[in-house]
Amino acid sequence: MNSKLLLTYLTFNILTSQPLIPRTLEDHRGYDREEIFSKKVKAGKRTYFFDIKATRGNDYYLTITESKRRIDGDNCSYEKHKIFLYKEDFFKFVNALNEAVDHVKTDLLPDFNFEQFENEDSENEVNNDLRWE
Repeated sequence: MNSKLLLTYLTFNILTSQPLIPRTLEDHRGYDREEIFSKKVKAGKRTYFFDIKATRGNDYYLTITESKRRIDGDNCSYEKHKIFLYKEDFFKFVNALNEAVDHVKTDLLPDFNFEQFENEDSENEVNNDLRWE
């Protein structure tokens, strides 16, 4: 499903509140799943979405989406990258993320002041266990 068709699908779905089911591979990529929780984080030119969705079997998974706005002349589009994270991988994912961040902070950029980013006033700031320490 191309982005224009997907946007039309999402707009129509939101405006009519009708359950539309796309008949493409998108159907299996989470677009027809109930969203349980969503958190948006604006970060410069990027926006990150953390969405918890339910499977048909009443299980849950997390999607992490990076969205970047692209302007090409008079046209505007969004480039999106998505990660699907399942509950059995949460612990390993968070540990690896924290290890990678710690490596950057202590080994690669030990003199950089990461605290300057912690105090940014933003209504979209994430307040959870995943933060710069």
